Amino acid sequence: MWVASKSTDFTRCSPESKHRHWAAKVLKRGQRQRMADSSSSISEKSILENLQTDCATPLNVLGNIADSMIAQMKDGLDHGGSDLQMLLSYVNSLRTGQEKGLFYALDLGGTNFRVLRVQLDGEGNVVVEKNSWEIPEDRRTGTQEGLFGFIASGLAEFIVEECEKYKIPLDTKREIGFTFSFPTNQTSINEGTLIEWTKGFNISDTIGKDVVACLKEAIVVKQLDMFSVTVLINDSVGALAGARYKDSDVKVAVILGTGTNACYLDENNVFIKFQIINTEWGAFFDQGVLPLTEFDQHLTMLDVFNCLKQIYEKMISGKYLGVLVSKILLKMAESENLFGKYYTAPKDILLLLREVACELCGTGDSSGGLETVGLILNERLKVETSLDVRRTVVNVIDTIVKRAARLAGAGIVAILKKMEQDTPGLIYEKRTVVAIDGSLYEQYQQYQLYLKEVVTELLGPFVFIKQFPDASGVGAALLSGIE
Repeated sequence: MWVASKSTDFTRCSPESKHRHWAAKVLKRGQRQRMADSSSSISEKSILENLQTDCATPLNVLGNIADSMIAQMKDGLDHGGSDLQMLLSYVNSLRTGQEKGLFYALDLGGTNFRVLRVQLDGEGNVVVEKNSWEIPEDRRTGTQEGLFGFIASGLAEFIVEECEKYKIPLDTKREIGFTFSFPTNQTSINEGTLIEWTKGFNISDTIGKDVVACLKEAIVVKQLDMFSVTVLINDSVGALAGARYKDSDVKVAVILGTGTNACYLDENNVFIKFQIINTEWGAFFDQGVLPLTEFDQHLTMLDVFNCLKQIYEKMISGKYLGVLVSKILLKMAESENLFGKYYTAPKDILLLLREVACELCGTGDSSGGLETVGLILNERLKVETSLDVRRTVVNVIDTIVKRAARLAGAGIVAILKKMEQDTPGLIYEKRTVVAIDGSLYEQYQQYQLYLKEVVTELLGPFVFIKQFPDASGVGAALLSGIE
């Protein structure tokens, strides 16, 4: 049973009023901080010590986060005042592993979009070929025609290469699944209106429009009538479909890349075998339980397109972790002379620090002197660092990464606990697989270890966290031909 905490009344408020309330508190806290800074240049605790305290995620905190998310999931399903929209996917059947043939997918989810060609041999084996294109900034914040026209151009390029390689007639009919990883209100398996953009996208003339219709218009303009868009799904739904093709015990899928999302198999329905619920968990917010810092607050206040939105996503996903670390290191450089009293920061210092953070996350430098860390700092920032400075930088990154991974783990725990509450005996002490796809999780081993540790500590050894690369796109392809 969910036990109310001190923040319960606050979490039952509408999402809009919660965020306005938080914004007011952020402004007041900023004013108090500036007054404190002006009265004393020496703090009792260092920035790193305060950061580690504010980012702490002991099991009782994670348990409270899971309980709060469960309450919001239930509210979302009941169409109440929840940050979690709990959207129906209209996917209620999956591939069996016995299918043969060619299937296609277009995957739009972050800074890149992909086109995939998926070959099934009828024995559960999958052969994937893919092309990827980075989406320019002006296409992510421009017009419907600009974005979808760019996507259709990539699709045209892909089809020409395929025809040349496999000697397939250009006009061969192809069914394609469309993975569209932004909040969408679906009305059928291949129709859905865009609710809002996230992850730095902002194309106002598409809000409220059917995104499949937008894609079809661009396909017609490029004379790609050999394609028929038969399925619209979210990336997490695609990941579940793609992963379950490989492992029938997959019940939850999570995306941890540029952004984040999660979905699960809802078997608590008397009319159909199951349905897949898209949680849109990146929007989760409960100030009373989330371990927020001043840096999180400043980040979301300054987000032009999603101010005071997608708080959970900004705490756990790849687009924002480097930004958080860069802001922390900049404050340490300015307030505590992290890089030396006479260090002169270049104009693009925040960008450089962000690049440093991203590089260091992937180094796994375990040497006693952290030589690789020192080389990266010297190359990027033109600064010689002592071992203490290098340790401080590594500790900042580890603090943010550890909090992110453990918060993501708490979200997984919430979904599994809710599934068990809905259908007792479904999860506990049974092999249950959580599929994860996304570049953040794929590239950073320490993130993986922290996340798995939390899930095991809170739910035991029967839950398995497994990585399924490209599952979101493969799932869309697999679903494209299902009647």
